[in-house]
Amino acid sequence: MKYLIPLLTLAFLAASPGAHSQTQELSSRGEQLDKIAAVVNEGVVLKSQVDQQYAAVVARLKQQQEGQMPPAQVIRQQVLERLVLQEIQAQRAERLGIVVSDEMLNTALRDVAQRNNIPFDQMPAMMARQGVDYAGYREDMRREIAMSLLRQRDVLARIYVSPRELDQALERETDKPADNIEYDVSHILLSLPESAAAGQMAEVERRAEEIRQRALAGEDFGQLAITYSQAQSALDRGKLGWRRAAQLPQFIADEVVKLEPGQVAPPLRTPTGFHIVKLDGVRGGEGPMVVEQVHARHILLRPTEVQDDATTRQRLEDLRKRILAGEDFSALASITSEDPGSAAQGGDLGWAAPGTFVPEFDEVLGKLEENEISEPFRTQYGWHIVQMLGKRFHDQSDEVRRQRVLTALRESKVDEETELWLRRLRDEAYVEYRSM
Repeated sequence: MKYLIPLLTLAFLAASPGAHSQTQELSSRGEQLDKIAAVVNEGVVLKSQVDQQYAAVVARLKQQQEGQMPPAQVIRQQVLERLVLQEIQAQRAERLGIVVSDEMLNTALRDVAQRNNIPFDQMPAMMARQGVDYAGYREDMRREIAMSLLRQRDVLARIYVSPRELDQALERETDKPADNIEYDVSHILLSLPESAAAGQMAEVERRAEEIRQRALAGEDFGQLAITYSQAQSALDRGKLGWRRAAQLPQFIADEVVKLEPGQVAPPLRTPTGFHIVKLDGVRGGEGPMVVEQVHARHILLRPTEVQDDATTRQRLEDLRKRILAGEDFSALASITSEDPGSAAQGGDLGWAAPGTFVPEFDEVLGKLEENEISEPFRTQYGWHIVQMLGKRFHDQSDEVRRQRVLTALRESKVDEETELWLRRLRDEAYVEYRSM
């Protein structure tokens, strides 16, 4: 079971002054305070939201100081499209009953404070000094976590790696560079509708080749990405960041290992459209072959509208007492745990390296002695009790290598599957653009 948690850092906020301005007061003179930028199904995107996000993006781009700034209207249109997609996802999360409780939100905020070496109770005052509205930041974080949970449900949980795919990846790995070599990759996506005609495909392919030629002629790839890319990375100048080859979508990985830094590959066709890939850099070298692993099992219970946090925690405390009194952990996990990935194995999570789970889970594991069972604790996925079964330093055996390749294969599919999922959501939504 892979635990994921979104991270919004204060460092980003510091680079984005005014991203959360103080709430606008109602005008006693009847002045118009806001406009609708887009109607999205039963919701709206406001012009003030576009303005705030635009200011944050421009501040970040200026801080990066990479080439000339794209035209303001181009950036605003990309920002509006991103906000439309976020509104569509938020509406879907609400329809599915995905709720981020205050306790879950505070856990994520404590993690942000800890990573920035700030006492949690001092965050509001510190943000106020930076001109950031803490209440607005909390709601943005709540929304981000909800979208993360939605993507886990709709995308991550549905990603399947067949045994044949895994075997092929293991065979390919012997012919690939060392696994700890990382590639800095940028990418532009020109998307295609699922029912695109041959003429439409040819036109998009022609545009993709034209953009590639402009990049080869010296135009800034990041500006081209902001202007033309329809991928989620567009406003990040097309940057996918440093990744190992196995963590990249397979079609990108196959290309970057052939490229030298600075080179741009010919347009690549996939179900999402045409991709233009640039390799910005390569790094890596020899690394340790031994990893520290922990073996644990857990029981997960999720709060619901009927069963609140307190009731869920009490149920886990009762289960823990029954186990300490002699009942079998594995048997109870099989019939009570709501983690579909481990319940069938009696809650067994197998051998895993530190960092496999979300920070709260890792922190509890790190404090347990062998065979000790934790008190109930909360993560974004619900309430857990976990038992430490053992620790070891383990060489990279075939079994560990196979699991690592399987995880990398799943990660390599995330970007492409997410783009397909977002395109379907966007195609099914009603969107009417108003004023920006």
